Amino acid sequence: MSADLPSGGVPDPLDPMNRPLPLGLESISPADVVAPPEGGEARSTGSMLRQIGRVFIENKLAIVGVIIVIAFVLFCFVGPLLYHTNQTNAQEALLNSTENAPPGHGHPLGTDDYGYDMLGRLMFGGQASLIVGLASAAVATSFGVIYGALSGFFGSWIDALMMRIVDVFLSIPALFLLVALVSIFHASEPLIIVVIAAISWLVPARLIRGETLSLRVREYVQAVRIMGGSRTRIIGRHIVPNAIGTIVVFATFQVADSILLLAALGFIGLGIPLPGTDWGSMLSNGVNYAFNDYWWEIYPAGLCIILVVIAFNFIGDALRDSLEVRLQRR
Repeated sequence: MSADLPSGGVPDPLDPMNRPLPLGLESISPADVVAPPEGGEARSTGSMLRQIGRVFIENKLAIVGVIIVIAFVLFCFVGPLLYHTNQTNAQEALLNSTENAPPGHGHPLGTDDYGYDMLGRLMFGGQASLIVGLASAAVATSFGVIYGALSGFFGSWIDALMMRIVDVFLSIPALFLLVALVSIFHASEPLIIVVIAAISWLVPARLIRGETLSLRVREYVQAVRIMGGSRTRIIGRHIVPNAIGTIVVFATFQVADSILLLAALGFIGLGIPLPGTDWGSMLSNGVNYAFNDYWWEIYPAGLCIILVVIAFNFIGDALRDSLEVRLQRR
């Protein structure tokens, strides 16, 4: 430092580097002088799960959807324990009521053409609709994820062959294939679950295949390959978990789609066979009496379908925003 001083060892006062700081600024650090970079709104940090939950809770429609779903689960599965009705024997039901009775004492929503109590019928049919929707969505998503992950991971001619199979099934109208399968086999709740899942796994297969094509070339996947990791480990521990956002969002939307497909089958008479029922079958029965002002046989079931489908769509939209990093507000 002494080499920079002029002869005599006295600092040059005209040198800007040797000028003293104004009074009061001697204790300010360089970090305080430099302006911070401009950016978005600062948000609280935390675990990934906490951030997902925060974004989800900020979506008011998602909270409404969760409340609606919980209310319908309680209505369909807990309600029959509190509101006892006969929903399995039409002859016994007619002994305690009349056909197409209007809402009144003992029957808050009236009765249908079989003498069944409509409020109890909504609970009974709702159980089938929710079970079929949730189960078929789980089966379709699971199979589609495995199929798509294998196709994208192996690539080459295996991927081309597997995707051509998907294209063939996608070229067939879903409702036509659904009606054909249900007509060939005896309709039952397990069969309808399998049939709906059989036409619903195609979309997740294509989605996960695209995710896998992107994930399989990432550095951490290549590192596992070099370290000798098996294909099963790579797919199960590194590819599928990193596509969990796409999987969860599709599964949520698929529940709503499965409920609508079951309602469509029930409306054309191919739903849950008697003495069971579903909301679509109730709609089909109510259409025959809609022009006789028997509103209680069609509007309650239709309203239940609309509310549940909208609720699952609200939840799916919120999960998409929560799990998609690019859509999160930072």
